[in-house]
Amino acid sequence: MRCFLIALLAWGLAAAEAAAQQSERFDQYELHHSVVYTTFLTPEIAAEYGIARGDFKAILTLSVRDVSQGETAGRPMVIAGETWDLIQGSTLELKEIREGDATYYIAEFEFIDREWRFFEFDFQPEGSERSYHYKFKTQLWKQEDR
Repeated sequence: MRCFLIALLAWGLAAAEAAAQQSERFDQYELHHSVVYTTFLTPEIAAEYGIARGDFKAILTLSVRDVSQGETAGRPMVIAGETWDLIQGSTLELKEIREGDATYYIAEFEFIDREWRFFEFDFQPEGSERSYHYKFKTQLWKQEDR
């Protein structure tokens, strides 16, 4: 089942990257991020990962890899940040997930229909002596629970 979540997140990244690039390069590291509506997850997968599904709920997925080493799977990192909209903000509660060689991070959040959601965080990939700062925004819409 866990492989299903990785496949879903990879599909989300691939579909999103077709519309707009969702990665950023920091020296030899490439940070991938995606926002996935929780309604895309089956109830079984959401339950396995402790993710609450809902029309106004989404998850941020993050992964970093060292492209100079030819890595294809995400590596561990130290990461902390926050998210906000025009009304309220909160600290990102990131959950580390390790599956085989891959390490990635997810954070659940709620959103307001058609509002912009902002994300800002600092991260330090394992093996790096340097930390990096990244900020982005995305607009989200209410999703009908499937």
